[in-house]
Amino acid sequence: MTRTRRTATAVVLALVLPLPVAMAAPALATTTTATASAGVHRTLAATATDAPAVTPAELPAPTGPYAVGRDILHLVDEHRQDPWVPSAGPRQLMVSMYYPARPGTGGPAPYMTTEAARLMLQMKIPGTTIPPEAVSETRTWSHTDAVPRHGRFPLVLLSPGFTMPRTEITSLAEDLAGRGYVVALVDHTYENSGTTFPDGKTLTCTICDDPDAHPPQAIEESRAKDLSFVIDALTSHRHPAWRHAHMIDGRRIGVAGHSLGGASAIPAMAHDKRVLAGVDLDGTMFAPVPDDGLGGRPFMMIGHPTGTDEDPTWTDAWSRLKGWKRWLTVTGSNHASFTDIPVLAEKLGIPEPPGTTLSPQRAVHLTRTYVAAFFDLHLRGIPEPILNGPTSAYPEVRFHAP
Repeated sequence: MTRTRRTATAVVLALVLPLPVAMAAPALATTTTATASAGVHRTLAATATDAPAVTPAELPAPTGPYAVGRDILHLVDEHRQDPWVPSAGPRQLMVSMYYPARPGTGGPAPYMTTEAARLMLQMKIPGTTIPPEAVSETRTWSHTDAVPRHGRFPLVLLSPGFTMPRTEITSLAEDLAGRGYVVALVDHTYENSGTTFPDGKTLTCTICDDPDAHPPQAIEESRAKDLSFVIDALTSHRHPAWRHAHMIDGRRIGVAGHSLGGASAIPAMAHDKRVLAGVDLDGTMFAPVPDDGLGGRPFMMIGHPTGTDEDPTWTDAWSRLKGWKRWLTVTGSNHASFTDIPVLAEKLGIPEPPGTTLSPQRAVHLTRTYVAAFFDLHLRGIPEPILNGPTSAYPEVRFHAP
């Protein structure tokens, strides 16, 4: 969900808008005019129906010193009923684990399943003829069954935007792992276009059918519970859910995410003191910062320009946060600039939303740089001057003045 949203009607619109519009104003957006939406829709319709065969995209290579391994976990919370489909039984999650690995080990990790890619394309571009393989076969830089590096590393949990599968922030997950983090990239079942489970079944976005019945704050609170459960599963001393759990330093845990996933960092930190630092990538905070200001723990907000109006939830959060905090705006970006979506769209020949001047590659680089700097500072104690104020190396990044 995006920062500039006011009404439930806008939620419904966002769920049926094509991909370029959804990138400019996804769920709950109100800034895209009807004229602009219609124009982009016509452009996309031509792209979708007349599109020639396309080759898969390639994510930007990670920038850290480590090779990247990836495991897929199927986690079941036996103590919690699924909040959206109670008849499904206990809450089940799919999680991609990224970790520092030994180079030359393991095999190429696929981006996503073909069925999940098909469902995502159909949700964002209804009627598209783009083959799902053009997305599912996107080149990644992580490897399955890779041998882990020795050592213990901070854990960062990542949460995607509403209606989006966890793969939308794969490039960020891979980069953090390459820099020396263990990363848990979480799919929130029934909240995205499609989550594929080990039995081959792909579950769709049940709550997208009636968004008015599911207040955004309730979704953020539910995601906070998902993230706490994942922490429990990964850091259990008796029976951890991941075979390489010994790599995790449970004393250094952070949370970040995009859109509603980023906003969910607030309730995650509010309810789980193990989370020491959080990042919100362009997500409206329906669950407010508590009165204690997250106990002084550090928090960073990074977003796209919204014109003269500020998201009131960001303004409120800024005033409530008691500890280290940053509010950054990236000139020329749009809501999806903090994800893989622009990289995929560029390869598919889908235009960026009007007003976007930041290239997909530059957007990925800026997101990776500032998120990694934040966690390096707060989970590793490494000084990061780029977080102190504007720099000529990154002129697109503006610092909010209190």
